[in-house]
Amino acid sequence: MIFRSSHPDIEIPEVGVFQYTTSNPYGINDDKAIFIDGTTDKRLTFGQLKSSSRKLAAGLINKVGFKRGDVLAIYSPNHIDYPVVIFGTIAAGGKISPVNPAYTVKELTYQLKDCGASIIITHPDFLNNAIEAAAAANIHKSKIFLFNDEEINEFQPFMSLLSDKEIDPVEFTPEEAKSITAYLCYSSGTTGLSKGVETTHFNIVSNLAQLNAFENNIKHNSTLMGVLPFFHIYGLVILIHFIILKGATCVILPKFELRPFCRIIQDYKVDIAPIVPPIILLLVKDPIVRKYNLSSLQLVISGAAPLSKELSNEFVETYKAYGTSIKQGYGLTETSPVTHLVRANFVNGSIGVLIPNMECKIISEDNQELGYNETGEICLRGPNIMKGYLNNRKATDACIDSDGWFHTGDVGYVDIHGNFFIIDRVKELIKYKGSQVAPAELEAILLTHPSIADAAVIGVYSNEQATELPLAFVVLQQNKIKSDQMKEEIKNFVSLRVAQHKRLRGGVYFIDQIPKSPSGKILRRFLKNKLTAETKFRTMSKL
Repeated sequence: MIFRSSHPDIEIPEVGVFQYTTSNPYGINDDKAIFIDGTTDKRLTFGQLKSSSRKLAAGLINKVGFKRGDVLAIYSPNHIDYPVVIFGTIAAGGKISPVNPAYTVKELTYQLKDCGASIIITHPDFLNNAIEAAAAANIHKSKIFLFNDEEINEFQPFMSLLSDKEIDPVEFTPEEAKSITAYLCYSSGTTGLSKGVETTHFNIVSNLAQLNAFENNIKHNSTLMGVLPFFHIYGLVILIHFIILKGATCVILPKFELRPFCRIIQDYKVDIAPIVPPIILLLVKDPIVRKYNLSSLQLVISGAAPLSKELSNEFVETYKAYGTSIKQGYGLTETSPVTHLVRANFVNGSIGVLIPNMECKIISEDNQELGYNETGEICLRGPNIMKGYLNNRKATDACIDSDGWFHTGDVGYVDIHGNFFIIDRVKELIKYKGSQVAPAELEAILLTHPSIADAAVIGVYSNEQATELPLAFVVLQQNKIKSDQMKEEIKNFVSLRVAQHKRLRGGVYFIDQIPKSPSGKILRRFLKNKLTAETKFRTMSKL
């Protein structure tokens, strides 16, 4: 059967991202501070955001020849001017491809080439990587610009692009809004290496409108913690676009560190914190938190990775004196991102109910539609489903069927009250603290090690860190000796070639043979069962 949102459908404007996000439905003043740098207290008002974006759009077009449909890549941690770059690019008719600042030169180069970026804006701390990757991607160094105000070795701050005059943002017809890509965030999808997710103007506007009709906790007088990475669709939509639409305030933290995180909540009276489960774990467990006054915090919204019922209950118990509530949402890069959200407090591990204009069906392994309390793969349909994967029709067709259903790769069920639950994943992605890790990518790197004959990577869950950790099963070459030293060598080998979140934090496990199907597919469930069995054996042996 097909499950539909219990909330009535809404009318979704068929306009561009700039026009809708800055439409100011709540009538806030231009002098309202929308973004605040939690480190320097620098502020960006609603009026400054609009004006600077229009001036940047003019400069991109007139100073560097940026054309409608061109791609600008942002390679930086969270920064107060990140929204200006986004909306300046969108106003010029371009596309944004945000890049994980933890990416190595090789990973950055891959994304730059794949998305076809012609301009890079980066943070000074990452300039060397940007220069090297730009050269490999045939982007001239004159097209690299910097956040902050200083010139570094002839590389100019992006503010030098701002024109003296503003231009009117590019507008789109309803057909163009639905077909023209606004963002190219990268996701591994259900399998394989990273793919550019083509999110259209209408996709983003749809999700913002859906959230605006459903989410009643975030208001114009709310102050949100801005620690989610802006390159991630969760942070991009909630902490940049939705903040502007609601006229709320976001206090920005470049990266997560517990002390600054707590200080910002305390000093800026943050009342809403969209975060991820590992941060929630620290808020419950780490004694550092007790040194700060977090009484202003009224709501925590968990996303990007599953939050256990046990951890959510422990959080509520820990912060009951403040009356802080917690709820979970669900979504994917491919769904722009939110599809489910808990209306009130966290309920029994539920990811919530469907937001307006969304449909869902749950299917069995043989593609049969299931009913209430029956477990299967979750499929979604709605206006916020991506256009597809960039230049990858095969991957797109593999996850979006002819009827428009997006197959998420997640396994779950829905109860008779319409609450959805996720219990496992069909897809093989590992989620480390909200970031995606593709096993195939790590396996390809492992196989380049001279001592390794074969390898497979799985995710193992860490209760201590409340996240999955990548673990490698390794078959050594016949003349190589299994040792702790070899394990460390392999871990270091991988660490030097990948972003930090992809490291083998789960460790290295030696095995004689990787189990595979006749077609050569790695049978990961056998590896997980083997690890579970041996862990239980070691535990019993100690008793």
